Amino acid sequence: MRKSTNFIILWIIIFVQNISTAQNCNVFLYQKDTLQYEACLIAEDAYQYYQYSREYQEILDKAIEKCPHFSFAYRNKSTAYLKSGDFITWKYLIDKAVEYDFRENIGYRGWCKFQFFRDYQGAIDDIEALEAVSKGNIGYSAGGQYHLKVAKALCYKQLGEIDKAISIMEQYMIDSTNQISVFDHLHLGVMYLETGTYDKAITQLNLQSKQNDLAENQFYLALCHQKMGNTDLFTTHITKAKEMYLRNQKMIFHYTEPIDRVYLEEMDKALSLAKE
Repeated sequence: MRKSTNFIILWIIIFVQNISTAQNCNVFLYQKDTLQYEACLIAEDAYQYYQYSREYQEILDKAIEKCPHFSFAYRNKSTAYLKSGDFITWKYLIDKAVEYDFRENIGYRGWCKFQFFRDYQGAIDDIEALEAVSKGNIGYSAGGQYHLKVAKALCYKQLGEIDKAISIMEQYMIDSTNQISVFDHLHLGVMYLETGTYDKAITQLNLQSKQNDLAENQFYLALCHQKMGNTDLFTTHITKAKEMYLRNQKMIFHYTEPIDRVYLEEMDKALSLAKE
């Protein structure tokens, strides 16, 4: 398998995706869609305002008044409601965005179902719907940390279908056209750990250490060695995990808690049990 430490291409992809949240209005002119072009010009004025502000929302409302099927405005309006906890309004707005531009918004809606609602089956349904209409790469999560295929694998894991989750992860990571992201080795390592495949788990967690060392992968390395009876290595890794956690070198997401995150209480409990 190729080296996975090169983040340059990945972050270029993420950067381009973030830029793409701002519409290029000339695209609509090229498509001879003057209504969406005019709505897009109106929406451009929203960027000068804070996402949660009344001004931001009102400008996007004007864009929708100009073109009721302008999906970009619905999606961007929805984000503030999602982050502020008004999930009913978010659902209405994002469903409108999907209705008017399915290919552009269905994957994003699926990611939000996974990240914010732990609606694993709903997320799988949306991601697989995107796969059904996509000829190439289906893209990444809103923050860029996950490819949507990895998100789908995590959904299957959380639903108890861990063998299917592992299969999806293995197929994704062996594809040389894919970029391994910042947590991929960690998640696959945990999946192997949970199925008792400790050698494979250690291999993946060591790769995670080389790519993006975290308290989490040190903790799970400790558990692997504990299961294999390697007491000294267990102590080494669990101690390092706690030190890294206290330095804030751990999985951190805005708004939600990531899958496979570890907490200080778990580390202290593992240490205390080992001493008994």
